[in-house]
Amino acid sequence: MTSRQILSSHDAVRPLPATAWAVLGLLSFPGERTGYELKKWADASLRFFYWSPAISQIYAELRRLEALGYATSRHSGPDEARTKRRYAISEAGRRALAEWAHSPTAAGPPVLKHPLVLRVWLGHLAAPERLRELVEEHLARTEAELGNVRAALAHAEDSGDWAHPRIALRWSELRELAELELARAMLADLDRLAPPPRGAEPDNDDGWPGPG
Repeated sequence: MTSRQILSSHDAVRPLPATAWAVLGLLSFPGERTGYELKKWADASLRFFYWSPAISQIYAELRRLEALGYATSRHSGPDEARTKRRYAISEAGRRALAEWAHSPTAAGPPVLKHPLVLRVWLGHLAAPERLRELVEEHLARTEAELGNVRAALAHAEDSGDWAHPRIALRWSELRELAELELARAMLADLDRLAPPPRGAEPDNDDGWPGPG
C-alpha cells in the first residue's frame, strides 16, 4: 500500500489540530530532527504562509504524534556533546498525513486579520500624519520580511527534496511584493484625502460621514 492509498478502517486518520499536521509535515521530509530544529525550520518556512508554532507547542504535538504512533523518537548517540531526542515520521504517520492532505476538508479560505487596515478603517479618529507613519512602518517591515523570504528561498534551492516548499516560498515572495504594492497604493489614497474643514458637521442625519 502506498501512502496515498485510502487508509484501512483500523488505521483511520485521527482528528488532529492543524498545528499537529504542520509538525508532522515538517517531519515528512528526509532526516530526523529535534524539536529545536523543527522550530528553526518552521520559522524559516511555515511562518511565511501559515504560522510558526511556539517551541512548547511543537514539543506538545510531538508527544501527541508519538503517542498516536505517527512519529518515533530516539536519543542521540554518545558522539554528541548533549543528549538530544530526535524525531522522525512513522509509516503510519506518513499515511495519515497523505490522507489528511488529500482530504477535501483539509483546505479552506484564508483568514485575514490586517492590523494596519483596521487602523486605517478607523482613520477618522487618527491624525493624518500618524496614519502615514503607520503605513510607512508597515512598508519597512514588509521589505524586511521580503528579504527573509528570499533568503529562505535561496536556501531551499540547495535541496532537491524541497521542490514543493520552494513553490510555497515563491508564493510567499509574490505575496510580500503584492503587500508592498497595496501599501504604496494606500499611501497614495491617504494623500488624496482632503482634510475636512475644521468644525464641519457630518453630512447625514445618523452621524456617519459617508453616503446618507
